[in-house]
Amino acid sequence: GDPDALGIRDIHAPEYGEAVSIKEGEVPVFWACGVTPQEAIRNAKPRIAVTHAPGYMFVSDIESDSGKV
Repeated sequence: GDPDALGIRDIHAPEYGEAVSIKEGEVPVFWACGVTPQEAIRNAKPRIAVTHAPGYMFVSDIESDSGKV
C-alpha cells in the first residue's frame, strides 16, 4: 500500500523498529502491533481504554456487547 496514506513519513526510517528493504516490484504491507493501539489511544485521548502489556493479554468475563466497564 501507500505508506503516506497511513501517515508513514519515511518508509526507510520507521519511528519504531528497524527499516527493511523494499525491492522493485514489491508492495509494502502494514499490520497493527502493540504500538499501533498505544499511538491511537494517545492521539484519541479517550476517557478510558483497555489494552495489553507486552507478553500479556487482557482476559475478562465481561461480554464485549454488555457495555460494562
